[in-house]
Amino acid sequence: MQTNFTPAQLEDPGTATANKILRACVHCGFCTATCPTYQVLGDELDSPRGRIYLIKDMLENERVPDAKTVKHIDRCLSCLACMTTCPSGVHYMHLLDHARAYIETHYRRPWHDRALRALLARILPYPGRFRLAMMGAKIARPFRRLIPDARLRAMLEMAPKHLPPVSPNDRPQTFAPAAPRRMRVALMTGCAQRALNTDINDATIRLLRRLGVEVVVAKDAGCCGALTHHMGREDDSHAAAEANIRAWEAEIDGEGLDAIVINTSGCGTTVKDYGHMFRDSDIAGPAETVAGLAMDITELLAKLDLPEVAPDHPARGMRVAYHAACSLQHGQKVTDPPKALLKAAGFEVLLPADAHLCCGSAGTYNLMQPEISGQLKTRKVATLEALRPEVIAAGNIGCMMQIGSGTGVPVVHSVELLDWATGGPVPPALSGDPLPQPRSVSGAMPGARPVPNLRD
Repeated sequence: MQTNFTPAQLEDPGTATANKILRACVHCGFCTATCPTYQVLGDELDSPRGRIYLIKDMLENERVPDAKTVKHIDRCLSCLACMTTCPSGVHYMHLLDHARAYIETHYRRPWHDRALRALLARILPYPGRFRLAMMGAKIARPFRRLIPDARLRAMLEMAPKHLPPVSPNDRPQTFAPAAPRRMRVALMTGCAQRALNTDINDATIRLLRRLGVEVVVAKDAGCCGALTHHMGREDDSHAAAEANIRAWEAEIDGEGLDAIVINTSGCGTTVKDYGHMFRDSDIAGPAETVAGLAMDITELLAKLDLPEVAPDHPARGMRVAYHAACSLQHGQKVTDPPKALLKAAGFEVLLPADAHLCCGSAGTYNLMQPEISGQLKTRKVATLEALRPEVIAAGNIGCMMQIGSGTGVPVVHSVELLDWATGGPVPPALSGDPLPQPRSVSGAMPGARPVPNLRD
């Protein structure tokens, strides 16, 4: 694609990067075949190619974004299926991130949009606040039909029927390995996940400890920054990311880390991009180091030898429909490890039709674009249920919540199944117990050394 940025414009690092990305695009249109919003809406401007044209025009002319441009860019899921399909290597993610930051700076949204986005930015990245918001949503949910704004109704409907108790295992501490130590890793405990499903981190810690891994939950590590990053709120997202970089840098410089393990793939995609996010800052080096150490939990488990599953274990032969989260298969290009690990653990792994398509969760997308998100959810649930599975597995809490709200089939994290198959407890979603009992650190995880001053 030909571009016409001036030398003065190209002095801005973000614009210079956008220029390189735009020039890589050859207008082939392969991206339209795998774009979920284009398939649902049928509008060229709701495809990656169409959005690229809008972004090019906006940036080249340095114009104030109009409502039409903002609408079509807001409708993008950031699923990154287009990047998997693109034969020219167009880095659409970085282009879209820059466009959203530009819009956030130059476009004044209607007051109700500004208020809603500010509310989400001040609640979702903070587990304590998020938990309180979910409690309030549960109380207000019976009255949701009286609310005219579909987005507010979606927020009330998002609230789960049961909230888990706060897990002491998410606090800063170190968990000693239960077998001869093989490595030391930091576990990112996340933000929304800590409020919505504490079983995932618990299962991750149990499994890694049995495999001889020392697990540290670093002091002052928190939200990865993805939720605000995708809103274009760079100050918020970079502040969260920098706090993580500093927290993990302290562990690297202290006892050292072999990996930073992430079991929420949306977070993993963002943390692996820290090097790019901070490329022109004074923490470029540490950011690049952290990004290089970041691994999805299944990437790490693929490097370790899982114990043999007992021949009579109920996991053997269980029909598992595997949902590949977009952030894992497109954002991180991690495709084989989750399926291979589940198969090795004795599960019968089933793959749905159109596995490359998004479920419609996409961070805050299901809250901001509930109609489109709902259509994608319906499609995804139908393809998964067509497999007649006993359980649905995924590697991202957002996908789990989205799919779980549309099906009666239990939805669990892949690591919960792997933990169960290799010596851990039955996942609560499979045992019929929707609400796990509170566990003390010492009782659930022997060898934990607490670290004070938890950051919310």
